[in-house]
Amino acid sequence: MNLVWTAWSLLVFAVLISGSAIFLAGSNGSRAKVRNLLTIGAGLVSLGALILGLLAKSSDLPPAVPDVLIIAVSVLFAVSFGGPLTELIFHLAWRHDQRQDRQKTDPSPLRGGLWIGLLERTAIVATLWADWPEGIAVVLAVKGLGRFSELKNHQAAEQFILGTFASCLIAAGGYGLGVLLLR
Repeated sequence: MNLVWTAWSLLVFAVLISGSAIFLAGSNGSRAKVRNLLTIGAGLVSLGALILGLLAKSSDLPPAVPDVLIIAVSVLFAVSFGGPLTELIFHLAWRHDQRQDRQKTDPSPLRGGLWIGLLERTAIVATLWADWPEGIAVVLAVKGLGRFSELKNHQAAEQFILGTFASCLIAAGGYGLGVLLLR
């Protein structure tokens, strides 16, 4: 089997793992631990896809996976992996805050973040695939304007920044994996 096919298959597997983690969104206790393990697993599998993609770049084998499949899976990866990864980042940030004896209030001062994050990652990866990186600024401006009044709360501002950075990095990473596999 071609390295690109193997890398693409790993990326599909990472999407499936991430999709499983999405169903555990907002969980507490043992379900949150399972979600975090699934997220880490999806990250490791996608890292394997990255490594195989880099190896495939150095080989002279012709690409075996149709471009449309690579693009579709890179978009699905960006959209599905971003949510669980963002929750993991929030969890780690809040755990760090609790160690410093800060008072933990409402864990999610920003409502609708799951759907906003899905749309944000979809829009960012779509603008990158459309070869219009300026669209990222439009997406972030709309998101910032929509959340402006809520950002007076320190915890909301922190969550906004962490979520936005995580979403942007995952969307760009999904696009990058796709570009790498396109050859």
